[in-house]
Amino acid sequence: MTSYDPAGGSTGTDSRSSSGYRQQRSDRRGGPRREDGGYRREGGFRRDGEFRRDGGFRRDGEGRRPFRGDRRQGGRPADRRPFDPERRAAIEAFDPAGSAFSGMGVPDRVVKILGVDGIVEPTPVQAAVIPDAIAGRDVLGRAKTGSGKTLAFGLPILARLDGKRSEPNRPRALIIVPTRELAGQVTTALEPLAEALRLRMVTVYGGAPYDRQIRRLDRGADVVVATPGRLSDLIEKGICKLDDVEVVALDEADHLCDLGFYPVVDELLAATPEGGQRMLLSATLDGDVDKLVRRHLNDPAKHEIDPDAGSVTTMDHHVLVVGPYNKLEVMTELMRANPRSIVFTRTKDGATRLAEDLEDAGVAAVDLHGDLSQRVRERNLDRFRSGRAKVVVATDVAARGIHVDGVGMVVHFDPAGEPKSYLHRSGRTARAGATGAVVTVATPRQVRGLGDLLRRAGVTAKNVDARAVEGPITPTSLADAPAMVQERERPRSSGNGRPNRSGSGRPYKGAGAGRGRPSGGYGRRRD
Repeated sequence: MTSYDPAGGSTGTDSRSSSGYRQQRSDRRGGPRREDGGYRREGGFRRDGEFRRDGGFRRDGEGRRPFRGDRRQGGRPADRRPFDPERRAAIEAFDPAGSAFSGMGVPDRVVKILGVDGIVEPTPVQAAVIPDAIAGRDVLGRAKTGSGKTLAFGLPILARLDGKRSEPNRPRALIIVPTRELAGQVTTALEPLAEALRLRMVTVYGGAPYDRQIRRLDRGADVVVATPGRLSDLIEKGICKLDDVEVVALDEADHLCDLGFYPVVDELLAATPEGGQRMLLSATLDGDVDKLVRRHLNDPAKHEIDPDAGSVTTMDHHVLVVGPYNKLEVMTELMRANPRSIVFTRTKDGATRLAEDLEDAGVAAVDLHGDLSQRVRERNLDRFRSGRAKVVVATDVAARGIHVDGVGMVVHFDPAGEPKSYLHRSGRTARAGATGAVVTVATPRQVRGLGDLLRRAGVTAKNVDARAVEGPITPTSLADAPAMVQERERPRSSGNGRPNRSGSGRPYKGAGAGRGRPSGGYGRRRD
């Protein structure tokens, strides 16, 4: 064997020289070679195509991994704002008296950060909820998505915890959310404000390794943002104890119940000390949500913001009628003309296939659903936020965590199954008072049932024949296109005096015949 002299390389008689051995190592590992023949670690590739720990490029070209600090210490969030001396100076110079939040009991250090970010006036839900929450009352709030609910419950929590620190593994506040994406969104919104008060936030959710979450809880967390399943697991392992919890907030409580988390959430609330403060915010207050209210909230202050939210007045609603074999063609044109769109499908496989089809057609698209790993979901969302992807194709469950400003259009590629689902999907656009368009792509056979669903949702939508739209399919061209008139036909007889069970008559003409591709049926005109 060859011995190695630290002062100058190989001292033995092995036929492989030091530089030759390094050359072979470099060739095998596929990375660039240093001038001295050694393997260069910076910017190298891993054989499995994943990110290198040193931030190198992946083989699939997805770019560099965001800096996450020392992993042994838990790292820092990839999206945390880097130190900016000018921003620090602006925060120090901001006068809290110029913000309406100052008079609501929000700490001045938090008011300054909000002011520098341009947040000086509360939204209606914030103006209603914050005073009661800071006073310590239980709160029951109904408000639509995008109305500012996160700060409505987050600011009172931070104000309540200000001035004290939690013991290891004993948080003093819980924020329970239905999805991993929403947990990240809440943390991103509140963590800079918590740091100003020297409060520590930890996010725990499934699909991520336990060890990092456990280490951060061991060091102490004042606020834990969690999905119910992972939080319950950590409690069973003795890692997280709820004996010191002073305040609990349930965000999107209706969706928590829709996903079947009611029993777990009920147990978590029962495990917190009696007399603690509870805040529940939801788009709807029926079913299991009502059970949670009756079991765990004590004389809550009730706030119903925009009770007519079902009409979604800041959105324009359209039903784009297409032939079953022209759906993808029309969808591609729609997405080319409307970047920054979120598309909904009924199934996970459908989301993946549609995203791939759009990519093949030259539209930068990513998918988002529960079968993807958390790393891939975060990467895809980041691509959409940064503008590298123009379209997100998502399932209902995954999309509840998408809180991205500037989404101009929501498209129901597969029509929603119930009014609540339609409203939740549509709420991804027209956020915080902005306007947006909602388009349901439907075949003639789907239109009638869709009309019933929209009526129950309190929405008035215009049916538009895809062939009647002039030029690119945009909100403006849809608004200018003539409304489609339904043509009812009598059911065709099967020959024995009864209607044909399999064909009750086509409600629209031009839908094509048989199972072949329809001739001119609801496709786009080729002028």
